[in-house]
Amino acid sequence: MATDRPCGPNILITGTPGTGKSTLAEELAQRASLNYINIGDLAKEGNLYEGFDPQYNCPIIDEDRVLDELEDQMGQGGNVIDYHGCEFFPERWFDIVFVLRTDNPILYTRLESRGYNGKKLEDNIQCEIFQTILEEARDSYKTEIVHELASNTPDDMEDNLDKILSWIEQWKNTH
Repeated sequence: MATDRPCGPNILITGTPGTGKSTLAEELAQRASLNYINIGDLAKEGNLYEGFDPQYNCPIIDEDRVLDELEDQMGQGGNVIDYHGCEFFPERWFDIVFVLRTDNPILYTRLESRGYNGKKLEDNIQCEIFQTILEEARDSYKTEIVHELASNTPDDMEDNLDKILSWIEQWKNTH
């Protein structure tokens, strides 16, 4: 487990795009009085990019600059990080990692409604089929801190919030 942090645990919410990371992470941060950090928004606000990917029609974040931007805040603790990747974050930053998973027909509909199509849609669905983000998390962090959560319905989100809030209470009691 990561070192004690004066302002609370650092939590990573990750998963394939469309699994509900931002919805869950924002609500969790609000209910638990933690800082919510959406890495995509952070990169946009700070122009932390190293280029543009025309194939996926999106900017490419500069991971080193993102890490530099977050270093002090992560050391203080009390953060909920929301991002679709996880392997570039230092292991020491997180007390727990939650990987959201969504059934493919549901995910397909969510991504299609966001305007994903062609290769971008296919690649994200395949990412979920092959558990790419889950495997990255398991390879990047101690297995005991990586937890897979179903994220198909509003009821799933409420259950996940309850589970994570209970974990935070336990964390506070032991730190």
